[in-house]
Amino acid sequence: MSFVKKVTDFLFGKDPDIFDNKGQVLHKLPKKKWDDWNNRIVKGEDYNWRTHAGVTAGQKDSEPKKH
Repeated sequence: MSFVKKVTDFLFGKDPDIFDNKGQVLHKLPKKKWDDWNNRIVKGEDYNWRTHAGVTAGQKDSEPKKH
């Protein structure tokens, strides 16, 4: 990298490297990492927002917790 490029990046900021050609955000993570994250969200009971305690706040306990 040239000295001029370093100086211009410092003064004006770097070009964002998170967008693809269509302008959509593109996260450069390996497929395994995305699959692990998706499986955690889909299959993990701790991450299921429908059963989160905040959803039932203020309601009377009609059902025991399923943990």
